[in-house]
Amino acid sequence: MAFKPFVLAGVIAAAQSTAAQAHHSFARFDSQREVTVQGTVKDFQWTNPHAWIMLVVDRRGRAEQWAIELPGASGLVRQGWKPKTIIPGMVVTTTIRPLRDGTNGGQFLEVKLPDGTVLDLTTSPLQ
Repeated sequence: MAFKPFVLAGVIAAAQSTAAQAHHSFARFDSQREVTVQGTVKDFQWTNPHAWIMLVVDRRGRAEQWAIELPGASGLVRQGWKPKTIIPGMVVTTTIRPLRDGTNGGQFLEVKLPDGTVLDLTTSPLQ
């Protein structure tokens, strides 16, 4: 009888581990394609587990919102990024791996800032 609580705890831990693995899957992004999108930053969400660039893109005269997923703020800090590296109102060009389902968004690869600086996850904005 004393063994049952340990089994239950093990099942709960395994279920949470599986959910965490699924959350960090990159399967929803098309790793075979890269798309470049230019737009105006609506918001730069400096959060964990993922930071986000919310971008307003003009498509044939119609504004579309795109969600660009980056690593979390803690990872960006290690690359030299700051919460104000990207600010609302900036016109930027981003290169992403698009979402497989065709919705407006993708996985961050790089961003070109208004001053021409290009940032990816291997370069520091401070360089």
